[in-house]
Amino acid sequence: MNTRSFLSLLFLSLFNTNISAHFFPNISSIPPSFIPNTTAGDWASFNKLLGCHTGQKVDGVAKLKRYFQYFGYLNSSTNCTDDFDDVFESALRTYQLNFNLNATGELDGPTLKKLVSPRCGNADIINGTSSMNSGKGPSATPIHLSTVSHYTFFPGTPRWPASRTELSYGFSPDNQISDTVKNVFSGAFERWSEVTPLTFTETTSFYTADIKIGFFAGDHGDGEPFDGVLGTLAHAFSPPSGRLHLDDDENWVVDGNFIDAPSGTSAVDLESVAVHEIGHLLGLGHSSVEEAIMYPTISSGSRKTELANDDIVGIQVLYGANPNYNGTSTLTPAQRDTNGAHFLGPFWDLWFLISLGFVLFLL
Repeated sequence: MNTRSFLSLLFLSLFNTNISAHFFPNISSIPPSFIPNTTAGDWASFNKLLGCHTGQKVDGVAKLKRYFQYFGYLNSSTNCTDDFDDVFESALRTYQLNFNLNATGELDGPTLKKLVSPRCGNADIINGTSSMNSGKGPSATPIHLSTVSHYTFFPGTPRWPASRTELSYGFSPDNQISDTVKNVFSGAFERWSEVTPLTFTETTSFYTADIKIGFFAGDHGDGEPFDGVLGTLAHAFSPPSGRLHLDDDENWVVDGNFIDAPSGTSAVDLESVAVHEIGHLLGLGHSSVEEAIMYPTISSGSRKTELANDDIVGIQVLYGANPNYNGTSTLTPAQRDTNGAHFLGPFWDLWFLISLGFVLFLL
């Protein structure tokens, strides 16, 4: 076999390798073609509803009603028309209260800005019950945010059994996750083990792991389809389900450095989302405290990985405190190698294939 034939076979074998999810070592490594116009898309279209209020019929309200259904603010049997009716106004006021917005019942600027923000796919209201601001009564108004706990639990307060303090986690073999990306999740799990008696250990046996992590696109069989870039980023199920799903179409950044992020970037910090979803896996619901990890939204091009007091108090209600925790985190971003020096994600594999193809062409 001559050199050209050998290289051709090597090229074809590499090209047929299953490549899943978009991982990038840093913000500057995302090619422009991977960064869509973030002013487009279903959620961004909500911006045209600015100023809408009760009694109006406006094109696009029906789509926003379906958004509210998905996150629990409207009953699944609600007729999703373009009528801005009293039922929708009530749902909107509940949403505004949960997110510390003025409960005007109108689609004002701050409300729309929050509505189009990327967020967790888990619902804020489950079976008609909210434990965020709207479910805590008058003491949960913004003026009391510094003194009132806003952590929440799933209905029935599910948690891992007291006898299960050592939990294993594994990655779907279909995703071919690199060690660099695995290290991001390891750091995310450490955020929670630092403040609780729980420990987390990676296993190569995905199907027997307590926690199963996978990246999926669109409809992936759990009844909660992903929607492409931004929008819903991930979702996780209450214990002891152990399922953590992330949107395969996002531009996931592993080093957490967004200092030079361009305006309108669609990049999402992987560890920030992972820490949040692990909170769900352990039994926490969403919080109305914006500084908390369990707050439902996160802006693209931003990073939030440190547990807030609200997160710590909530998780310790479920599992107790780590006896070695003194109230101060010892974890820093520097504890993880995130400079990309050893990172070979799908994007770099693709450029390798293109370069190899060019060499073949010249031979």
